[in-house]
Amino acid sequence: MADNLRVGLIGVGWGALVHAPAFAAVDGYDLVALCSSRPESVAAGGERLGIGDTTTDWESFVRRDDLDLVSVSAPVERHHDMFLAALAAGRHVLCEKPLSLNGAQGRVMADAAEASDRATLACFENRWSPEHLAIRELVEGGAIGRPSFVQVTITTGYWHPTHKPQAAWMYRRDQGGGYLFGQMSHEIDFVQSLFGRAVAVCADVRHSIDRVTTPQGEVEVTADDTSGVLLRLESGALAVLSNSSAGLGAGTNLFEAHGSEGTIAVNRSPGSSGSLVARVGAEPVPLVPSTRRLASGVELPARRSSFAVQAMGLMLEDWLPAFGGEPTPTPTIRDGCAVQEVIDGAIASSEGAGWVELATTGGSGTWR
Repeated sequence: MADNLRVGLIGVGWGALVHAPAFAAVDGYDLVALCSSRPESVAAGGERLGIGDTTTDWESFVRRDDLDLVSVSAPVERHHDMFLAALAAGRHVLCEKPLSLNGAQGRVMADAAEASDRATLACFENRWSPEHLAIRELVEGGAIGRPSFVQVTITTGYWHPTHKPQAAWMYRRDQGGGYLFGQMSHEIDFVQSLFGRAVAVCADVRHSIDRVTTPQGEVEVTADDTSGVLLRLESGALAVLSNSSAGLGAGTNLFEAHGSEGTIAVNRSPGSSGSLVARVGAEPVPLVPSTRRLASGVELPARRSSFAVQAMGLMLEDWLPAFGGEPTPTPTIRDGCAVQEVIDGAIASSEGAGWVELATTGGSGTWR
């Protein structure tokens, strides 16, 4: 690829915090224009990022011939329309997770992506965290053999009454809020990328508060803060994913994978040290997170979002061959759709459907 890709970014919240510095840190991309629905936000974002080309008109933005790639980091409810419009205009498209509000939207987006000759990507950058890269290397190297059981547990305190309220949309399922759409969509994607698609789901999805006063006013809570999700994977393994954002002082982040040859057990909770067992009967040894760094050599400033910027930057590096038509290990739009279908099934199960069978649509899982 001779010239850098000219990138237009829609969304200056998470987009400005993570997408913009990630594109800036990777050779091959130039972030040249910003778009947001609020004039004051896009103006402030442009000033902060040193980008003078700003607009509030996303429909014209995605059709601009001087943009090669559109990065969609707008509210979830706009992903479907923006992604399809940018793709129809001939742009390459990156779409922030969660991909869509539901699997039906996701299937339309995945079908359009696969019918196009443009490079597309679902932004599950957590696959490139140091711990996730180390776990993937072990699994793909055969450390656990044939998988039998996977467990992920994450707890936080973001929705506990002692924590300051989040933005209003986070409490609304119809706007893509809640923690299945949020943190757990990353974990669903990671598990499926390692061990194959979920073929059935059974779940309890709930919220512990009914109303909350946010900076935008009082909101009726319809999104989840707590869930327990059972997945039957096409590899034959059972996965258990549990999450709560309603704990006082909570901070748990656990991953386990068991199989015919061994176990990987990683504690990523704050203040803990990870560990793994690579073979049955072997002595536990410390987890060695991946030491991969950005090829550009850019050193990121020390702040809370830097882990996400680093991970997204590595993902963007691995995506570059796609613009020359080569296959890459990056998450596809179909991968994003598969996550939404799991979430749809989990919600339906929790509302009384019991075990819900899912369509397996192919993808990047090791055990397809």
